[in-house]
Amino acid sequence: MRRKPALDAADIRILAAVQKHGQLSKSRLAELVNLSPTPCWERFSRLREAGYIRGFHADLALDRIVDLAQIIVTVALAHHRRADFERFEAHIRQIDEITSCIATSGGVDYVMTVHVASLAAFHDLMEELLDAEIGIDRYVTFIATREVKSDRPDIARLTGRAGGSAGGQAGGPGSARPLGGNREPG
Repeated sequence: MRRKPALDAADIRILAAVQKHGQLSKSRLAELVNLSPTPCWERFSRLREAGYIRGFHADLALDRIVDLAQIIVTVALAHHRRADFERFEAHIRQIDEITSCIATSGGVDYVMTVHVASLAAFHDLMEELLDAEIGIDRYVTFIATREVKSDRPDIARLTGRAGGSAGGQAGGPGSARPLGGNREPG
């Protein structure tokens, strides 16, 4: 397994602030992560150049802009050779309506998220995928009825470096909560 490069607590605070707030001015970023502006910006620039920050994106309220259908699709391929996975993945990367595709282990090979204007458009997309002969053996669809939660992972918590500011309340009530939530042992 590849070793992850070492990031210190200040790097994590910078990444967490940028993840939460998007693109920030030099002074605002420094304020959020509790560093002086010049060293903070130098760290930010180093992190960006090293590829830790891929870009900045707006979180749009798509449901207020356009009517759309969100469909989750699980896909199992007929064969499991490297060439089969590579052919499927190369094809999927070309389709804008497929906004997310993750490879999985277990009973299915992929879980995809599809955004289309209508269920008829989804049907047409699936017909195109099947006609493309990219190895799909079977698929199951789940139509999203409403979004309950959509967040990005908490980088400080994942790295075990929840200290500092970064615009949140790290170390506050509930910060030591286990992944399973607040359930009482029973």
